Amino acid sequence: MTVEAEPPKAYPLADSQLSITIHDLIQQAANCKQLKVGANEVAKSLNRALSEFVVLAADVDPLDILLHLPLLAEDKNVPYVFVQSKQALGRACGVTRPVIACTVIEDDKSQMKSQIQQGPSGVF
Repeated sequence: MTVEAEPPKAYPLADSQLSITIHDLIQQAANCKQLKVGANEVAKSLNRALSEFVVLAADVDPLDILLHLPLLAEDKNVPYVFVQSKQALGRACGVTRPVIACTVIEDDKSQMKSQIQQGPSGVF
């Protein structure tokens, strides 16, 4: 009797190259004041239709504390992706604490508009 591995709940998970691109984009958004950090802020941004895309950490324990966000993002047609580390996500957001979720919010006057619409490697 073989035991099949349970499919990961953190899907889609970015590979290392895509994670680097996403972290760079998040750093630029933080510098342009277009970043919301934390699960509650992400949920508010999604409900208000301000989010361009959502980034979630896969190493959250328990993962269930943020699994409502992918459902909300899919409902609002906002792309989302998981990255490996909440520590790295926190550094990219410019804070010293680990970050489990963040979103880049839209701003028509921003210089980042073309980068966000192009998306990292065409994923979004």
